[in-house]
Amino acid sequence: MGSASNTATADRKARIEEIRRTERARERRNRILTIAASVVAVAGLVVGGVVLIHSQSDDDKSTSASESHGPKGGPGHFVTGADGVRTWQGTLGRTHTTSPVSYPMEPPVGGNHNPIWQNCNGDVYTKPIKNVNAVHSLEHGAVWVTYNSKASKADVAALAAKVRRTPYTLMSPVEDQKDPLMLSAWAHQRTVTSASDPNVDKFFAEFVQGSQTPEPGATCTGGLGQ
Repeated sequence: MGSASNTATADRKARIEEIRRTERARERRNRILTIAASVVAVAGLVVGGVVLIHSQSDDDKSTSASESHGPKGGPGHFVTGADGVRTWQGTLGRTHTTSPVSYPMEPPVGGNHNPIWQNCNGDVYTKPIKNVNAVHSLEHGAVWVTYNSKASKADVAALAAKVRRTPYTLMSPVEDQKDPLMLSAWAHQRTVTSASDPNVDKFFAEFVQGSQTPEPGATCTGGLGQ
């Protein structure tokens, strides 16, 4: 049992290290692409002139109005599996927006979100964070641990310690959630009974940078802190 556990831990560390290497390479490519895109954008503005500026302005207004009225994608519902994990059946939008977003579940497990993610490199927040930033973290493959005032202080402390040891996780209070302790990933969610519930480790093992991740390898640092 101990050997299998050590092997699983070593595999996870190797996977996270590979993700970080990919992330660094991606950031270098992004810097190059950003510079190139800036040059092209300047040239386009010079050629297009006032007509292009007005056209872009109209498009932005139209997009903003659309997002503010229908930001979460489409209708859907949770389906609970035999393992107790609830999976969202329905469309989860992935548009970046600075407008408020109304989610059909609390905590949300996906949908349109703010362009800035909440830092999720084992970050523990003692005050509520904004859903629109946390959802972006889920898009990057993070697991979000949440609790309300009914959770015991011992469970909160134990879960916080686990989060601090685990890259691609974050934790914060969510008073309006239906159960004292909940775990969320993109399109997936479950309730746990305590910090020692074996389903905590199972959820982490499956969903931290799991196959559900829309943007595998995307960074969990350099975003929004508290």
